[in-house]
This record gives sequence, structure tokens and C-alpha cells, in this order.
Amino acid sequence: MDQVLDEGPFFHGTKADLRVGDHLTAGFPSNYRPEIVMNHVYFTALRDGAGLAELAAGDGEPRVYAVEPTGEFENDPNVTDKKFPGNPTRSYRSTEPLRVVGEVTDWTRQTPEALQMWRERLAAMRLEGRAEIIN
Repeated sequence: MDQVLDEGPFFHGTKADLRVGDHLTAGFPSNYRPEIVMNHVYFTALRDGAGLAELAAGDGEPRVYAVEPTGEFENDPNVTDKKFPGNPTRSYRSTEPLRVVGEVTDWTRQTPEALQMWRERLAAMRLEGRAEIIN
């Protein structure tokens, strides 16, 4: 990595029940397009941004974890320069694991209305063929 993209702290939202020291890795289905196996693990420097874990696949309780990258990472092209200028969401991805350093319990939950809006937006994007994931 030529430059430090962000110094964190970093967060990852999921419905998985993890412990400090666990590693999050690539190679699992996308939360937004489960037919796609992801080549990267995604994270953000915005604690509440990780709260979109409520949309994650699975039946578990949504959780937000403080994580640290174990290797190089890059801006997430799904929400940055290829789709939006800059990186306003401070979203990143890595092919290397993320180490869980703690669970965050004071993140802001999405309202039921906001969750429904996200679900409808994602469904519309899939129907319109705009649900491309840059993997």
C-alpha cells in the first residue's frame, strides 16, 4: 500500500456471533447478492455505517464489531470513485482477514422504515439490472 487510506478505527457489521481474536475472511456470499461469493471482506470507518448489518444475510442478531485489517486494503469501488466521487462512506475492502478487536454496542439502529426503504432500493436495483457488485 503506497499511502495510508484511513487510520480508523474500523468497523464491520454482520449477523455472525464473533469473539475478540476471530477473523473475518473473504469467500462468503454477498449480503446483497447471495449468488455471488465475495473476493473481499468489507469494512468502514463509520461506526453507524456498519449498522447496515441489519440487512445482512442470516437469522442472527445484527452486530457491529471493531476490527483491524491484517493486510493491505483499498477503497471500496462499489461506493467510491467508480460510482461516487471520493470515499464519503469511508468504506474499504481487503482480500486479507480482518481481526475482531471488540463488539460495539452503541451503534445507531436503522428504523423499520429505513430498513424497508433499503430493501426496496436493493430490489429495484436488481430488477433494473443496476445491482452490479465490483468483486
